[in-house]
Amino acid sequence: MASKDRILRLKEETRCNILDASLKIVKEGGWDALSMRKIADEIEYTAPIIYEYFANKDAILMELTRKGFLLLAKKLEEARNRHRAPAKQLEAMWLAYWDFAFAERELYQVMYGVRVSCCEMAKILPESERPMDLIWDVIVELMLPHVGTEEEVCIKYYTFWSVIHGLISINMVNRGNTDETNQEVLKTAITGIIRSIKG
Repeated sequence: MASKDRILRLKEETRCNILDASLKIVKEGGWDALSMRKIADEIEYTAPIIYEYFANKDAILMELTRKGFLLLAKKLEEARNRHRAPAKQLEAMWLAYWDFAFAERELYQVMYGVRVSCCEMAKILPESERPMDLIWDVIVELMLPHVGTEEEVCIKYYTFWSVIHGLISINMVNRGNTDETNQEVLKTAITGIIRSIKG
């Protein structure tokens, strides 16, 4: 039994090492630099061993995408839980979203297809819905006592997401402004949308 547990633990460690090595390669050379051969070299294994854990590069990208959405959801929950008022929760959550995008730049890029061709992977991951659900629920709470239709909530969510994701994307492709300007735009947008929800 102990031997089986040890084998499982070693397999999980190797799997994590593959993912960590993948992110390291991307951080150093961008998404175009990622290959199964480079991953194998980074962890000092042979390429066939990598294929025992992941069928191909897309499978690694899928797992990194999943990891990114789980981490983002955790950051959003932490931000929400620091406040009681829905307006403060929304502001904190969107600021946490912004911080995540730049602290975990490579994960954000693969999650949302910014500077990386990630196709439609995120759409098939159940984890990709969690960040949206967290924010959606707070928007609904902010609308109380009048809860809008699903379409009204959807419009508010996508208004938030469009502005914030757009600003992040602009900055990731090096067309953004100073941090001070970005923070001002971010806070102005969040405050304005919250005000429109509260009516």
